[in-house]
Amino acid sequence: MTRGIYAIDDLVPVVHPAAFVHPRAVLIGDAIVGAGCYVGPGAVMRGDFGRVQLEEGANLQDNCVMHGFPGTLCVVRRNGHIGHGAILHGCEVGENALVGMNAVIMDDAVVGESAIVAAQALVKSKEKVSPRTLWMGSPARYIRDLTDKEIAWKAAGTKEYQDLARRCLATLTEVEPLTALPEGREIQGGAYQTLHATRGEN
Repeated sequence: MTRGIYAIDDLVPVVHPAAFVHPRAVLIGDAIVGAGCYVGPGAVMRGDFGRVQLEEGANLQDNCVMHGFPGTLCVVRRNGHIGHGAILHGCEVGENALVGMNAVIMDDAVVGESAIVAAQALVKSKEKVSPRTLWMGSPARYIRDLTDKEIAWKAAGTKEYQDLARRCLATLTEVEPLTALPEGREIQGGAYQTLHATRGEN
């Protein structure tokens, strides 16, 4: 499979052998992907100005963008979790934190350790999201502290993506599609559920 990995000004992306970067993702220049990371299809890490970095065990899901101004570091710390379509620009996402789908984290903002930024939220430039808190809205604001159960749920979701990175490294193959669904093929399952399902909500 072809890979969208490009050098610029002699800066070559760095991908740990135990990380998975989808062939349809794009890494440019000073882009660093740590061990056990997952980078999904359509994700872009543009290290053509500053550095963009995923630390060990982090994930950057489908159609996410990481970028920043010249001389800046845009980083997702260890076990950070970036949902589909999110944009990170010159910011820091703390260890074990979660950024929801289509959220935007602006320059010099810091999302604290084990915090959750909800889907479609906008974290303004220089905003500080406190550790172990939930933020929602546009602009995002503090909603409440997170429970231990919610933080454990987030960690379990990140582990699913770490397992997915290993599955992709071992078995992902480009193929021709089938023309019909094989009889008896079941939907894949597992123990991990949505947060509201774990609370017993409908």
